[in-house]
Amino acid sequence: EDGPTHQPIEHLASFRAMPNILVLRPADGNETAGAYKVAVRNRNRPSILALSRQKLPQLPGTSSGGVEKGGYAISDNSTGNNPDLILIGSGSELEIALKAAEVIRKEGKSVRVVSLVSWELFEEQSADYKESIFPTAVTARVSVEAGSTFGWERYLGIKGKAVGIDKFGASAPAERIYKEYGLTVENVVAKAKELL
Repeated sequence: EDGPTHQPIEHLASFRAMPNILVLRPADGNETAGAYKVAVRNRNRPSILALSRQKLPQLPGTSSGGVEKGGYAISDNSTGNNPDLILIGSGSELEIALKAAEVIRKEGKSVRVVSLVSWELFEEQSADYKESIFPTAVTARVSVEAGSTFGWERYLGIKGKAVGIDKFGASAPAERIYKEYGLTVENVVAKAKELL
């Protein structure tokens, strides 16, 4: 289906590296509405909305208002801002993070799922807000995004694991490609277990 010319794995990292650009990668309709609102209100810099071609479900916990902060918790069964694990996703892979959290919680672990819609907006938040989403004491972190893993270390730290795509060359239906590249609930769970 999609050959190397349709595998823009480097685009998100490239856009995020550009100065004065606002990159938004919403996960569902709620976040897309929020991203559009943010883009229209931002008159001092261009906005890029990175949308999916696939049909995506409405995810529990997402909100248009959360997009304005760039990143926010959509699901969290921890107490005292001290989860055992933080799973981070953007766009269509947020659903994978959410499903992986459900599996890990069945094993008695507390898991926070963070939608990181916009790195730029998140970096503009206060230090207290950022700490409330990514507590310094919690080093078990896994990100999942269908793109280059370049740059994710900013949110993962030195112990975290990035699930992504760092090569070109495959052509197949989306479901098969995701499985081939490890963009699956099972792989996210396995990476998380390495950290717990």
